[in-house]
Amino acid sequence: MRGRNKAWLASMIALAALAAGAQTPANSAGQAPPAAAPGQEQTQPKAKANETHITAQEAKELFSSIPPILQFASEDTKLPIKHEVKPHLTTRPEVEKYLLEKMKDDKDAKRMERSEIVLKKFGLIDADFHLQSFLVQLLDEQIAAYYDSKTKTVNLLDWIAPDTQKPVLAHELTHALQDQRVNLDKWQSQTSDDLSHSYAEDRKHVATDEADTAREAVLEGQAMAVFVDYSLAPAHQSLRTAPQLIENLLDNMTDDGDSPVLSRAPLLLQESLLFPYKDGLKFEATLIADSKSPSAAYGAVLDHPPASSYEIMNPHAYEQQAKVPLLNMPDIHPVIDAEYSPYDIGVMGELDVRILAELFGGNDKATQLTPAWDGGLYYAAQKKSAPDKSSTSSVALLYLSQWKSEDAAAAFVKMYANELDKKYTHVVRDNSTETSQDEQIYQTNEGPVLIVTSGTDVFVSESFDLPTARKLEVLMLAAQQQGPTQIALRGAPASDLAGSMVNFMATCGMMKAALPHRIAGF
Repeated sequence: MRGRNKAWLASMIALAALAAGAQTPANSAGQAPPAAAPGQEQTQPKAKANETHITAQEAKELFSSIPPILQFASEDTKLPIKHEVKPHLTTRPEVEKYLLEKMKDDKDAKRMERSEIVLKKFGLIDADFHLQSFLVQLLDEQIAAYYDSKTKTVNLLDWIAPDTQKPVLAHELTHALQDQRVNLDKWQSQTSDDLSHSYAEDRKHVATDEADTAREAVLEGQAMAVFVDYSLAPAHQSLRTAPQLIENLLDNMTDDGDSPVLSRAPLLLQESLLFPYKDGLKFEATLIADSKSPSAAYGAVLDHPPASSYEIMNPHAYEQQAKVPLLNMPDIHPVIDAEYSPYDIGVMGELDVRILAELFGGNDKATQLTPAWDGGLYYAAQKKSAPDKSSTSSVALLYLSQWKSEDAAAAFVKMYANELDKKYTHVVRDNSTETSQDEQIYQTNEGPVLIVTSGTDVFVSESFDLPTARKLEVLMLAAQQQGPTQIALRGAPASDLAGSMVNFMATCGMMKAALPHRIAGF
């Protein structure tokens, strides 16, 4: 307790009163254990033994708490109440139906389905992992409540006692206030899910690539701040009066043993699920501490939101309107169009790099490399003659990253090259075809891998034949010398690598793992 004042202690006591116990860190080994066969298990929800349900009287009590909690959220954020919010008490089968419908119709879910091969090509999930079926299980386990912006309804759970749902209700009612301010259906969807057919559309794809991810972090970060303030209110504290709480809260925002599906999820899913809550809360807490009024940290941010995970992870860069790293993409169609079709294009943002570095190199490597990131782009093309379009072998990948120093670029190259034998089989260094000490070439079961270091730039080509890879290298590196113009690729939808997963899970509702302390009953 040394160095902690009475205000800190009172605040923690108030928050701990809601807790069932401190959480332990989630499994961050990266990939789900083979014995668990993730993604292939039964997806039907299983009622817990001796599970009870809210009575009609308890439901009435819970619904009666909505107006005062909505008023609290409005006063805390200075977002005005324009109309009442409809409540609904939902059941486990209704939650599953809701998830399955979103998985079928949501644009981010469709993007995620398309980008699954690319995620596997990067090595972020195993080649035999079944993403969609696993996600249904994960979200069924994790949803604590959700606000439906289409029906303007806050949905609560009929198997959780009313008192334990009230702090979560403060979170979801904040979404209702955000919706009344900016119309979330339109505000949340900035990235186009259409193919790009013109130069103007190409530019928009790249320029808005991470916008949805950043906006989800704003929404969840603001709602988490209200959740924390509501929890601390009995001790007459808040994030503004006790900013020293934030690191402790972030450290305790993780999963525990009561979430077996999340505990065996790949690191990509764990990080994507928590990013809007954890990094969003840190972003919001920074703005609250730096601003003089709540409206500057809430309404003003909704009116002028950040556009990238870089700004979320570096709040002062957002406040100072600093330039966001964005690399140039040349027109490479003359090189690849004869044999390949456009498949996926996207920004490799700071969040993507953090996940990649943690998975490939561990926490220390992620801590070292993430702040050194200075921009990234990837492009995937599918071989027209490939017999199996669902296989990673059908896709060729290029990835250009930029770093703040040559040492960081070299560290990234070493880490990335060391991971190749985990993604491919029969990996052999082919020194005989290398033309300089800045070049590394590996032969694999899915074709050659070319890694080139050029100052602070790192170019990677996977599965393109070597002559094609060298042509792409020249075009990509030369494009970075052409100034600020972004020239993307025609015919490929754009999204940041983890973005569609982050966005889809965030729009499904508040997740249990995001609660700074596990509330009794969840």
